[in-house]
Amino acid sequence: MRYDSSVNQQAPHPAKLTGRPLRRTSGSRSMILERIVLTHVRIPLVEPFRISSGAVAVKDAIVVRIETNLGVGFGESSPMAGSFYSSDTPESCWRELCEQVVPALLSGEFASPLEAARTASTLPVRNFAKVGVETAFWDLAAQQDGTPLCVLLGGAIRPVPSGLAVGLYDDPADLLRAIERYLPAGYQRVKIKIEPGRDVDLVRQVRRHFGSIPLLVDANGAYNLSQADVFRRLDEFDLLMFEQPFPAGSLSELAELQRQVRTPVCLDESLDSLEQLRAAIGLGSVRIANIKIQRVGGFTQAVAMANICREHNLPFWIGTMPELGIGQAQGLALATIEGCAFPTDVEASLRWFCDDLIEPLIELQDGYLLPSSAPGLGFSVDVRKLKRYTVAEQVFPR
Repeated sequence: MRYDSSVNQQAPHPAKLTGRPLRRTSGSRSMILERIVLTHVRIPLVEPFRISSGAVAVKDAIVVRIETNLGVGFGESSPMAGSFYSSDTPESCWRELCEQVVPALLSGEFASPLEAARTASTLPVRNFAKVGVETAFWDLAAQQDGTPLCVLLGGAIRPVPSGLAVGLYDDPADLLRAIERYLPAGYQRVKIKIEPGRDVDLVRQVRRHFGSIPLLVDANGAYNLSQADVFRRLDEFDLLMFEQPFPAGSLSELAELQRQVRTPVCLDESLDSLEQLRAAIGLGSVRIANIKIQRVGGFTQAVAMANICREHNLPFWIGTMPELGIGQAQGLALATIEGCAFPTDVEASLRWFCDDLIEPLIELQDGYLLPSSAPGLGFSVDVRKLKRYTVAEQVFPR
Protein backbone atom coordinates (compact mmCIF):
# COMPACT_ATOMS: atom_id res chain seq x y z
CA MET A 1 0.00 0.00 0.00
CA ARG A 2 1.04 3.64 -0.40
CA TYR A 3 1.75 5.66 2.72
CA ASP A 4 1.55 9.44 3.08
CA SER A 5 4.63 10.27 5.14
CA SER A 6 3.39 13.69 6.28
CA VAL A 7 2.16 13.87 9.87
CA ASN A 8 1.66 17.62 9.99
CA GLN A 9 -1.94 17.97 8.83
CA GLN A 10 -3.82 20.43 11.02
CA ALA A 11 -7.40 20.99 12.13
CA PRO A 12 -8.97 22.76 15.16
CA HIS A 13 -9.66 20.67 18.25
CA PRO A 14 -12.45 21.45 20.75
CA ALA A 15 -11.45 19.36 23.75
CA LYS A 16 -9.50 20.27 26.88
CA LEU A 17 -6.47 18.55 28.29
CA THR A 18 -5.09 18.78 31.86
CA GLY A 19 -6.56 22.23 32.29
CA ARG A 20 -5.12 23.68 29.07
CA PRO A 21 -7.85 24.96 26.71
CA LEU A 22 -7.44 23.91 23.11
CA ARG A 23 -8.51 26.14 20.26
CA ARG A 24 -12.18 26.08 19.35
CA THR A 25 -13.43 27.34 16.00
CA SER A 26 -16.75 27.29 14.22
CA GLY A 27 -15.22 24.82 11.77
CA SER A 28 -14.57 22.11 14.36
CA ARG A 29 -15.49 18.64 13.18
CA SER A 30 -16.03 15.33 14.92
CA MET A 31 -13.44 12.69 14.21
CA ILE A 32 -14.25 9.76 11.93
CA LEU A 33 -11.87 6.80 12.01
CA GLU A 34 -11.24 5.61 8.46
CA ARG A 35 -8.67 2.86 8.94
CA ILE A 36 -5.79 1.67 11.12
CA VAL A 37 -2.58 0.18 9.73
CA LEU A 38 -0.20 -1.95 11.81
CA THR A 39 3.36 -2.47 10.56
CA HIS A 40 5.81 -4.74 12.37
CA VAL A 41 9.35 -3.55 11.64
CA ARG A 42 12.76 -4.91 12.62
CA ILE A 43 15.99 -2.87 12.55
CA PRO A 44 19.45 -4.14 13.57
CA LEU A 45 21.15 -2.56 16.57
CA VAL A 46 24.60 -1.00 16.27
CA GLU A 47 25.70 -3.53 18.90
CA PRO A 48 23.82 -5.99 21.14
CA PHE A 49 22.18 -4.38 24.15
CA ARG A 50 22.58 -6.47 27.29
CA ILE A 51 20.96 -6.07 30.70
CA SER A 52 20.97 -8.35 33.74
CA SER A 53 18.19 -10.58 32.40
CA GLY A 54 19.17 -10.95 28.72
CA ALA A 55 20.20 -9.26 25.48
CA VAL A 56 18.84 -8.16 22.10
CA ALA A 57 20.64 -7.59 18.78
CA VAL A 58 17.71 -6.25 16.74
CA LYS A 59 14.94 -3.81 17.50
CA ASP A 60 11.34 -4.88 16.93
CA ALA A 61 8.54 -2.34 16.94
CA ILE A 62 4.95 -2.08 15.76
CA VAL A 63 4.21 1.19 13.97
CA VAL A 64 0.57 2.25 14.29
CA ARG A 65 -0.94 4.55 11.67
CA ILE A 66 -4.35 6.04 12.47
CA GLU A 67 -6.16 7.50 9.46
CA THR A 68 -9.13 9.81 10.08
CA ASN A 69 -11.09 12.57 8.36
CA LEU A 70 -8.99 15.03 10.40
CA GLY A 71 -5.60 13.70 9.35
CA VAL A 72 -3.11 10.95 10.18
CA GLY A 73 -1.39 10.13 13.47
CA PHE A 74 1.49 7.77 14.23
CA GLY A 75 2.31 5.74 17.33
CA GLU A 76 4.64 2.91 18.30
CA SER A 77 4.28 -0.23 20.41
CA SER A 78 7.82 -1.16 21.32
CA PRO A 79 8.40 -4.03 23.76
CA MET A 80 11.73 -5.84 23.72
CA ALA A 81 11.91 -9.03 21.69
CA GLY A 82 11.90 -12.26 23.69
CA SER A 83 10.46 -12.67 27.16
CA PHE A 84 13.59 -11.94 29.22
CA TYR A 85 12.53 -8.36 29.98
CA SER A 86 8.78 -8.74 30.40
CA SER A 87 5.92 -10.98 29.32
CA ASP A 88 5.07 -8.38 26.67
CA THR A 89 6.70 -9.19 23.34
CA PRO A 90 6.26 -7.91 19.77
CA GLU A 91 4.22 -11.05 19.03
CA SER A 92 1.91 -10.67 22.03
CA CYS A 93 1.35 -6.99 21.26
CA TRP A 94 0.59 -7.78 17.63
CA ARG A 95 -2.07 -10.28 18.67
CA GLU A 96 -3.70 -7.90 21.14
CA LEU A 97 -3.66 -5.04 18.67
CA CYS A 98 -5.16 -7.14 15.87
CA GLU A 99 -7.70 -9.06 17.95
CA GLN A 100 -8.77 -6.56 20.62
CA VAL A 101 -7.47 -3.00 20.41
CA VAL A 102 -8.07 -2.13 16.76
CA PRO A 103 -11.54 -3.78 16.52
CA ALA A 104 -12.64 -2.01 19.71
CA LEU A 105 -11.61 1.39 18.38
CA LEU A 106 -12.99 0.91 14.87
CA SER A 107 -16.37 -0.02 16.32
CA GLY A 108 -16.51 3.15 18.44
CA GLU A 109 -17.49 6.75 17.81
CA PHE A 110 -15.28 9.57 19.08
CA ALA A 111 -15.82 13.30 19.06
CA SER A 112 -12.10 14.04 19.13
CA PRO A 113 -8.67 12.40 19.02
CA LEU A 114 -8.20 12.94 22.76
CA GLU A 115 -11.49 11.22 23.52
CA ALA A 116 -10.23 8.26 21.47
CA ALA A 117 -6.90 8.39 23.32
CA ARG A 118 -8.64 8.28 26.69
CA THR A 119 -10.73 5.33 25.52
CA ALA A 120 -7.62 3.51 24.28
CA SER A 121 -5.92 4.08 27.65
CA THR A 122 -8.74 2.24 29.45
CA LEU A 123 -8.94 -0.82 27.19
CA PRO A 124 -8.48 -4.10 29.15
CA VAL A 125 -5.24 -5.06 27.39
CA ARG A 126 -1.55 -4.84 28.22
CA ASN A 127 0.05 -1.39 28.25
CA PHE A 128 2.65 -2.22 25.60
CA ALA A 129 -0.17 -3.03 23.17
CA LYS A 130 -2.44 -0.04 23.78
CA VAL A 131 0.35 2.56 23.76
CA GLY A 132 0.74 2.48 19.97
CA VAL A 133 -2.81 3.63 19.26
CA GLU A 134 -3.08 5.89 22.32
CA THR A 135 -0.04 7.96 21.36
CA ALA A 136 -1.09 8.09 17.69
CA PHE A 137 -4.29 9.85 18.75
CA TRP A 138 -2.25 12.38 20.75
CA ASP A 139 -0.15 13.07 17.66
CA LEU A 140 -3.35 13.69 15.73
CA ALA A 141 -4.78 15.89 18.52
CA ALA A 142 -1.70 18.11 18.51
CA GLN A 143 -1.86 18.43 14.72
CA GLN A 144 -5.53 19.34 14.93
CA ASP A 145 -4.70 22.02 17.50
CA GLY A 146 -1.83 23.31 15.37
CA THR A 147 0.43 22.75 18.39
CA PRO A 148 3.71 20.86 18.93
CA LEU A 149 3.12 17.67 20.89
CA CYS A 150 5.39 18.83 23.71
CA VAL A 151 3.20 21.91 24.24
CA LEU A 152 -0.03 19.90 24.20
CA LEU A 153 1.48 17.68 26.90
CA GLY A 154 2.12 20.74 29.07
CA GLY A 155 5.78 21.20 28.17
CA ALA A 156 7.66 23.65 25.98
CA ILE A 157 9.98 23.76 23.00
CA ARG A 158 13.25 23.71 24.90
CA PRO A 159 16.51 21.73 24.83
CA VAL A 160 16.34 18.46 26.77
CA PRO A 161 19.50 17.02 28.36
CA SER A 162 20.28 13.51 27.15
CA GLY A 163 21.91 10.78 29.21
CA LEU A 164 24.14 8.00 27.92
CA ALA A 165 22.96 4.46 28.70
CA VAL A 166 25.45 1.61 28.34
CA GLY A 167 24.67 -2.09 28.58
CA LEU A 168 26.65 -4.89 30.18
CA TYR A 169 29.86 -6.18 28.59
CA ASP A 170 31.77 -9.40 29.26
CA ASP A 171 34.97 -7.38 29.61
CA PRO A 172 34.84 -4.20 31.76
CA ALA A 173 37.45 -2.69 29.45
CA ASP A 174 34.86 -2.77 26.65
CA LEU A 175 32.44 -0.86 28.88
CA LEU A 176 35.05 1.82 29.55
CA ARG A 177 35.82 2.07 25.84
CA ALA A 178 32.13 2.46 25.03
CA ILE A 179 31.71 5.30 27.51
CA GLU A 180 34.91 6.89 26.21
CA ARG A 181 33.58 6.66 22.65
CA TYR A 182 30.25 8.38 23.33
CA LEU A 183 30.95 10.79 26.18
CA PRO A 184 32.62 13.46 23.97
CA ALA A 185 29.18 14.03 22.36
CA GLY A 186 28.28 15.90 25.53
CA TYR A 187 25.95 13.49 27.34
CA GLN A 188 24.81 14.99 30.62
CA ARG A 189 25.12 11.80 32.66
CA VAL A 190 26.05 8.13 32.29
CA LYS A 191 23.96 5.09 33.22
CA ILE A 192 25.55 1.66 33.44
CA LYS A 193 23.85 -1.68 33.93
CA ILE A 194 24.80 -3.92 36.83
CA GLU A 195 24.06 -7.48 37.91
CA PRO A 196 25.21 -9.70 40.81
CA GLY A 197 28.97 -10.17 40.50
CA ARG A 198 29.31 -7.16 38.18
CA ASP A 199 28.55 -4.17 40.33
CA VAL A 200 30.83 -2.58 42.93
CA ASP A 201 34.09 -3.22 41.08
CA LEU A 202 32.50 -2.11 37.82
CA VAL A 203 31.45 1.21 39.34
CA ARG A 204 34.89 1.59 40.92
CA GLN A 205 36.53 1.21 37.51
CA VAL A 206 34.21 3.75 35.91
CA ARG A 207 34.90 6.24 38.70
CA ARG A 208 38.66 5.75 38.42
CA HIS A 209 38.56 6.19 34.65
CA PHE A 210 36.09 9.09 34.36
CA GLY A 211 36.20 10.79 37.74
CA SER A 212 33.17 12.61 39.07
CA ILE A 213 30.90 12.37 36.01
CA PRO A 214 27.16 12.20 36.89
CA LEU A 215 26.67 8.44 37.16
CA LEU A 216 23.85 6.04 38.00
CA VAL A 217 23.42 2.28 38.02
CA ASP A 218 20.46 0.26 36.73
CA ALA A 219 19.95 -3.27 38.06
CA ASN A 220 16.68 -4.06 36.20
CA GLY A 221 15.45 -5.83 39.33
CA ALA A 222 18.33 -8.31 39.52
CA TYR A 223 18.90 -8.15 43.30
CA ASN A 224 16.93 -8.79 46.50
CA LEU A 225 17.04 -7.53 50.07
CA SER A 226 19.55 -10.19 51.14
CA GLN A 227 22.01 -8.44 48.80
CA ALA A 228 21.49 -4.98 50.27
CA ASP A 229 25.17 -4.86 51.23
CA VAL A 230 26.03 -4.36 47.55
CA PHE A 231 24.09 -1.09 47.59
CA ARG A 232 25.53 -0.01 50.92
CA ARG A 233 28.96 -0.38 49.31
CA LEU A 234 27.82 1.44 46.18
CA ASP A 235 26.75 4.29 48.47
CA GLU A 236 30.44 5.25 48.60
CA PHE A 237 30.57 6.30 44.94
CA ASP A 238 28.33 9.39 44.97
CA LEU A 239 25.82 8.01 42.45
CA LEU A 240 22.79 9.92 41.22
CA MET A 241 20.50 6.97 41.97
CA PHE A 242 20.03 3.20 42.14
CA GLU A 243 17.52 2.38 39.40
CA GLN A 244 15.22 -0.59 40.11
CA PRO A 245 17.48 -2.60 42.47
CA PHE A 246 14.82 -5.25 43.23
CA PRO A 247 12.02 -6.86 41.17
CA ALA A 248 8.95 -4.81 40.26
CA GLY A 249 6.66 -6.13 42.97
CA SER A 250 9.12 -5.75 45.85
CA LEU A 251 7.88 -2.39 47.11
CA SER A 252 8.25 -3.18 50.82
CA GLU A 253 11.78 -4.51 50.30
CA LEU A 254 12.66 -1.46 48.21
CA ALA A 255 11.43 0.77 51.02
CA GLU A 256 13.66 -1.10 53.47
CA LEU A 257 16.64 -0.70 51.14
CA GLN A 258 15.99 3.04 50.92
CA ARG A 259 16.12 3.23 54.70
CA GLN A 260 19.55 1.60 54.63
CA VAL A 261 21.23 3.75 51.94
CA ARG A 262 21.78 7.44 51.23
CA THR A 263 21.61 7.15 47.44
CA PRO A 264 18.05 7.70 46.13
CA VAL A 265 16.20 4.61 44.93
CA CYS A 266 14.66 5.16 41.50
CA LEU A 267 11.81 2.93 40.36
CA ASP A 268 11.19 1.93 36.75
CA GLU A 269 9.73 -1.55 36.24
CA SER A 270 7.67 -1.09 39.43
CA LEU A 271 5.85 1.95 38.04
CA ASP A 272 3.43 0.59 35.45
CA SER A 273 0.28 2.21 36.87
CA LEU A 274 -0.99 5.08 38.99
CA GLU A 275 -1.79 2.60 41.76
CA GLN A 276 1.78 1.30 41.85
CA LEU A 277 3.17 4.82 41.96
CA ARG A 278 0.88 5.81 44.83
CA ALA A 279 1.74 2.62 46.71
CA ALA A 280 5.48 3.18 46.25
CA ILE A 281 5.19 6.77 47.50
CA GLY A 282 3.12 5.68 50.49
CA LEU A 283 5.63 2.99 51.49
CA GLY A 284 8.68 5.19 50.95
CA SER A 285 9.98 2.87 48.22
CA VAL A 286 10.82 5.61 45.74
CA ARG A 287 12.71 8.90 45.80
CA ILE A 288 12.99 9.28 42.02
CA ALA A 289 10.55 8.01 39.37
CA ASN A 290 11.39 6.83 35.86
CA ILE A 291 8.27 7.28 33.73
CA LYS A 292 8.18 5.23 30.54
CA ILE A 293 5.43 5.95 28.03
CA GLN A 294 5.53 2.35 26.79
CA ARG A 295 5.34 0.80 30.24
CA VAL A 296 2.37 2.89 31.42
CA GLY A 297 0.35 2.58 28.21
CA GLY A 298 0.59 6.06 26.73
CA PHE A 299 0.52 9.78 27.43
CA THR A 300 -2.75 9.80 29.37
CA GLN A 301 -1.26 7.74 32.20
CA ALA A 302 2.23 9.24 31.86
CA VAL A 303 0.92 12.79 32.34
CA ALA A 304 -1.22 11.65 35.29
CA MET A 305 1.83 10.01 36.89
CA ALA A 306 3.86 13.17 36.39
CA ASN A 307 1.10 15.14 38.11
CA ILE A 308 1.21 12.77 41.10
CA CYS A 309 4.99 13.12 41.28
CA ARG A 310 4.71 16.90 41.34
CA GLU A 311 2.05 16.77 44.05
CA HIS A 312 4.49 14.80 46.22
CA ASN A 313 7.60 16.80 45.24
CA LEU A 314 8.98 13.60 43.74
CA PRO A 315 11.52 14.23 40.96
CA PHE A 316 11.11 12.16 37.82
CA TRP A 317 12.62 11.63 34.39
CA ILE A 318 11.59 10.01 31.11
CA GLY A 319 12.99 6.60 30.20
CA THR A 320 12.88 4.54 27.01
CA MET A 321 13.01 0.88 26.00
CA PRO A 322 14.66 2.27 23.79
CA GLU A 323 12.04 2.77 21.11
CA LEU A 324 12.58 3.59 17.46
CA GLY A 325 12.22 7.18 16.26
CA ILE A 326 8.47 7.60 16.77
CA GLY A 327 8.66 6.46 20.38
CA GLN A 328 11.89 8.35 21.00
CA ALA A 329 10.35 11.58 19.67
CA GLN A 330 7.37 11.01 21.97
CA GLY A 331 9.70 10.60 24.95
CA LEU A 332 11.55 13.74 23.96
CA ALA A 333 8.28 15.70 23.88
CA LEU A 334 7.27 14.41 27.32
CA ALA A 335 10.70 15.19 28.78
CA THR A 336 10.02 18.93 28.34
CA ILE A 337 7.31 18.99 31.04
CA GLU A 338 7.83 20.55 34.45
CA GLY A 339 9.32 18.21 37.05
CA CYS A 340 11.72 16.32 34.79
CA ALA A 341 14.75 16.71 37.02
CA PHE A 342 17.24 14.39 35.31
CA PRO A 343 18.45 13.83 31.73
CA THR A 344 16.25 11.58 29.62
CA ASP A 345 17.30 8.16 28.31
CA VAL A 346 16.27 9.35 24.82
CA GLU A 347 19.42 9.41 22.69
CA ALA A 348 20.26 10.18 19.09
CA SER A 349 18.58 7.92 16.50
CA LEU A 350 21.85 6.34 15.38
CA ARG A 351 23.19 5.74 18.89
CA TRP A 352 21.46 2.36 19.16
CA PHE A 353 20.11 1.62 15.70
CA CYS A 354 21.74 1.10 12.31
CA ASP A 355 18.90 3.15 10.83
CA ASP A 356 15.63 4.77 11.89
CA LEU A 357 12.19 5.38 10.41
CA ILE A 358 11.77 9.09 11.02
CA GLU A 359 12.76 12.21 9.12
CA PRO A 360 14.65 14.14 10.33
CA LEU A 361 16.62 11.82 12.59
CA ILE A 362 16.92 12.74 16.26
CA GLU A 363 20.37 14.24 16.74
CA LEU A 364 22.41 15.19 19.79
CA GLN A 365 23.80 18.72 19.95
CA ASP A 366 26.27 19.42 22.75
CA GLY A 367 24.51 16.90 24.97
CA TYR A 368 20.99 18.17 24.31
CA LEU A 369 18.04 17.14 22.12
CA LEU A 370 15.45 19.56 20.75
CA PRO A 371 11.81 18.60 20.23
CA SER A 372 10.17 19.65 16.99
CA SER A 373 8.35 22.97 16.79
CA ALA A 374 6.02 21.64 14.07
CA PRO A 375 2.43 20.66 14.95
CA GLY A 376 1.96 17.13 16.27
CA LEU A 377 4.90 14.79 16.75
CA GLY A 378 6.81 16.92 14.26
CA PHE A 379 8.74 14.05 12.69
CA SER A 380 7.51 12.30 9.53
CA VAL A 381 7.76 8.59 8.81
CA ASP A 382 10.05 7.75 5.89
CA VAL A 383 7.93 5.57 3.58
CA ARG A 384 10.88 3.83 1.94
CA LYS A 385 12.48 2.88 5.22
CA LEU A 386 9.18 1.68 6.64
CA LYS A 387 8.82 -0.71 3.70
CA ARG A 388 12.48 -1.75 3.86
CA TYR A 389 12.24 -2.95 7.46
CA THR A 390 8.70 -4.37 7.40
CA VAL A 391 8.28 -8.00 8.50
CA ALA A 392 4.46 -7.99 8.72
CA GLU A 393 1.62 -5.61 7.98
CA GLN A 394 -2.14 -5.61 8.58
CA VAL A 395 -4.65 -3.05 7.29
CA PHE A 396 -7.96 -2.59 9.11
CA PRO A 397 -10.53 -0.55 7.19
CA ARG A 398 -13.58 0.95 8.87
